[in-house]
Amino acid sequence: MSYYQEAQRVFSEEIEALQSVISALRVNFDVVVDICLKCTGKLVIVGIGKSGIIAHKIAATLASTGTPAVFLNAGEALHGDMGVVSSQDVVLMLSNSAGTPELARMLPSIRKIGAKRIGIFGNHDTALAQQMNVVLDAAIKREACPLNLAPMTSSTVALVIGDALASALMKARGFAKEDFAVFHPGGNLGRRLLYRVSDVMQPRELVPVVTPEQSFVEAIQSLGTGRLGAVMVCDRHDKLLGILVEADVRRHYLKGTKPETLVGEVMTTSPKMTLSDSFLGDALEEMESRDHKVYVLPVVDVSCQLLGLLRMHDIVSI
Repeated sequence: MSYYQEAQRVFSEEIEALQSVISALRVNFDVVVDICLKCTGKLVIVGIGKSGIIAHKIAATLASTGTPAVFLNAGEALHGDMGVVSSQDVVLMLSNSAGTPELARMLPSIRKIGAKRIGIFGNHDTALAQQMNVVLDAAIKREACPLNLAPMTSSTVALVIGDALASALMKARGFAKEDFAVFHPGGNLGRRLLYRVSDVMQPRELVPVVTPEQSFVEAIQSLGTGRLGAVMVCDRHDKLLGILVEADVRRHYLKGTKPETLVGEVMTTSPKMTLSDSFLGDALEEMESRDHKVYVLPVVDVSCQLLGLLRMHDIVSI
């Protein structure tokens, strides 16, 4: 048999289910988003089994995109973990059957606490569904499982609904990439979005500078003194005109460029550069662009006055 045909079938059935569910969401989706926006506490995302795994992911997505959220395992909730729920919270329950016993047994406590209740259910005609403040209809015709048993389509639908909810809340709150970085301070993402060029650049006083009227050999001497891998070429008012990097020096040396040659004749004009308040990630993308990779970037202000130098080493060092 062609196993790829099975993949096609699963994709096709799950895509069809998603298209069907999006129409059903029109009824209550805005209501749910409004409840979440007005929540003064947190969202408590509840599930068990496969629905619990999806609930955990939805909670993580919400928390990382500006909506305070935690995952609560329905089984553990019945043995003490209900203490995480407060009256200011919104409890969001996931269940394809909308008949999960553990979820039903949580209801008396949730009502007593006073938290609002939202369901993402595949069936809205159950006792559990009827005790929600609002239900998002996640009904599917069948699971993509060949036996129509294992949660496949239903878990995909619940996951996408959670993504849609997180995205809508981000839009409503004006959540920006700067906010995203605050919740992801570690690793490459934090470096790219939290740090500015000015945080890591070499300051102007440490950057070797020559004028176009100086000689090639003077540029080489400045390059060795600065030990930053490049020398900036500026006019007498510190406006950036060009750059000479170590690779340029080697190339001109091998070509037999005379020591007395003027810097203005050998410098790279119109070099790549960056502003001091640019995000480090944007500067890194400029350095790594496919057309011409560089390892140093002059840092300037809007009038091209030299402020410093950013090296790839400076980025890696953090």
